[in-house]
Amino acid sequence: MNRIDYLRISLIDRCNFRCTYCMPEDAEIDYVLKQDLLTQAELLTLLRQVFIPAGFTRFRLTGGEPLIRSDVVDIVAAIAALPETQDLSMTTNGFLLADKAQDLYDAGLRRVNISLDSLDAATFDQLIGRRSSGTKTNWDKVWSGIQTAYAVGFNPLKLNVVVVPGVNDREILDLAALSIDREWHIRFIEFMPIGNGALFEKSGWISSESLRGQIRERYGIEESSITGNGPADIFKIPSAMGTLGFISQMSECFCDRCNRMRLSADGMLRPCLLNETGQIDLKTELRQGTDLAELRDRVIKLVEWKPEINYKLRDSGNAQGYARSMSQIGG
Repeated sequence: MNRIDYLRISLIDRCNFRCTYCMPEDAEIDYVLKQDLLTQAELLTLLRQVFIPAGFTRFRLTGGEPLIRSDVVDIVAAIAALPETQDLSMTTNGFLLADKAQDLYDAGLRRVNISLDSLDAATFDQLIGRRSSGTKTNWDKVWSGIQTAYAVGFNPLKLNVVVVPGVNDREILDLAALSIDREWHIRFIEFMPIGNGALFEKSGWISSESLRGQIRERYGIEESSITGNGPADIFKIPSAMGTLGFISQMSECFCDRCNRMRLSADGMLRPCLLNETGQIDLKTELRQGTDLAELRDRVIKLVEWKPEINYKLRDSGNAQGYARSMSQIGG
């Protein structure tokens, strides 16, 4: 059984993008009020007194978009300073990264995943649901964030690509080529029916093996000796500096190697992206004065129960009972 030691922490459920694969264009989202977000002090209390004693040592900060939280640099510094922290990373859309990359690096962040679903500015706007304005396009601002992060020293630097048929699938080869001359790691993610079920029903999804076939035909492809912390299968173009990762949640079940749990911005701990079974409202318990040792024991029991939850999901082939969008869950 995998050791469950990886916690994805959503700092905020709001985002400055409205990506089409994350939410429908006209979706009404009930965002968490500021007073209902976990405060920095509450988050650190949970980490020190509950999660770390329960065996969690690796943390990823997510959103929504984590960089729109005003105290994000302070949170990074505080988690990085915990002696038990073995790994700290962040997933961001990169729009605000150019201005924050150096501060984040100085605070102790070393790894970052940035969403880059297209190399074409117009397609990019279509995917993120936001029109460009001013002299720089949205794509330019994200690209600047990527370049700045790489120059500051974030390495490895990973670029996430959600492949939506009929929208950005024609760019697979160009996106894969970003890994040839740079030590960048391109991760292709199969489109899921969580955020925008209507779009999923309309467009469908493309399997990772199909993407690998395209890349194999153009550039060649081989398995990489590099292994990641997560569910990605790692390959590379021969002689490339970077790698290609494939996250195949639709075509290849990886429940048996899932090592993570998710903490939402309002303090809900869930054992699985696709399943809310057993989730714990840690924020409410904390604010009501529940003993931290009791909370720790409940988290440990949920960790022990997680493999059974995973296997039930795998065997049924269905996501059970999730009511939140991808941005609200934390991705």
